[in-house]
Amino acid sequence: MDKNLPTAEEAVEKLVKKISTIKFPDGLKDKVEEMFSQLRINARSEETFWLNYQSVSKYIDWVISLPWFKESEDILDLQFAHEKLDEGHYGLDSVKDRIMEYISVLALQKNRHPDEKLRAPIMLFVGLVGTGKTTMAASIATVLGREFVRIPFGGLGDPLYLRGRSRIYPEAEPGAIIRGLVQCKTKNPVILLDEIDRVADDALNTIMGVLVELLDPEQNSRFSDHYIDYPFDLSQVFFCATCNNTNRIATAVMDRLEPIQMPSYNDEEKTAIGRDYIFPKALKESGLTDKDLIITPDIWPNIVRPLGFDAGVRTLKRNIEGLCRKVAMVILSGRQKQVVIDGSNIKNYIPQW
Repeated sequence: MDKNLPTAEEAVEKLVKKISTIKFPDGLKDKVEEMFSQLRINARSEETFWLNYQSVSKYIDWVISLPWFKESEDILDLQFAHEKLDEGHYGLDSVKDRIMEYISVLALQKNRHPDEKLRAPIMLFVGLVGTGKTTMAASIATVLGREFVRIPFGGLGDPLYLRGRSRIYPEAEPGAIIRGLVQCKTKNPVILLDEIDRVADDALNTIMGVLVELLDPEQNSRFSDHYIDYPFDLSQVFFCATCNNTNRIATAVMDRLEPIQMPSYNDEEKTAIGRDYIFPKALKESGLTDKDLIITPDIWPNIVRPLGFDAGVRTLKRNIEGLCRKVAMVILSGRQKQVVIDGSNIKNYIPQW
């Protein structure tokens, strides 16, 4: 035996000490102590002991990292929410109103029924690519003062990605839900289930089954991850979801969601978004100032729709960021001290029909 290695008893005591100050839910500490007892029995075989020790140690690290009792305090301030939503999103007044209504309900529930658990609504943002679905979910976390976790569903083909894999497998680890909770360190974050209509065809039914459990308030208070193998209360999580359309989403899942349509942007709205939101941020990220790069007002239609109609603003964002990078190169090379984008040179910076 390597003299630098602790004895089996010392290794077990190290784990016991690690959990000594941790508050566990009822029953979980008994489960952990049973693992310690089994380790002590396995100490007769050094090889078996260290193999099991690594597995138990890894499990302990996960369970002590979970926020079993830690919650963040909701802001629930309508004025703050209004300012933050307007700061992050142009227009979309009907969508913002729905979010403000939900915040109002949560605030009233907390004030008038402080002993009851707050049940957050489950919003499904439906819309074409680039219409702001994901960023709107992130804004909900901001206005509530909660942590934000995004779980992508695009191409997802294995429900164990969400539910974890049993510890009997050597490379087992918790699923995306538990990993997200460990990452954000609170039990009431905003969790975005992104693009739930884009899961793989052969896993559609099983993943929809997991979603039913996640989104059902009668079931998610005892969500069971296969790795943790002990119920975790998800009832305080504010779940959101996004999709391009609802055709592939199971009826049982839709019954638990409140669809909110994200409208496409018209050219006037895109001009305002590009000019007032995207352009200032792109300037800063490119190391430019508003003196280095000037876009004449009459040229914005060419920036908004250079190659035809696009429902969202992703192409607009890419075009503006690309324009800023090109200007940064021009200025750094010393060819010009200032660039003014107008009808005479727009084609040099953004492709046009």
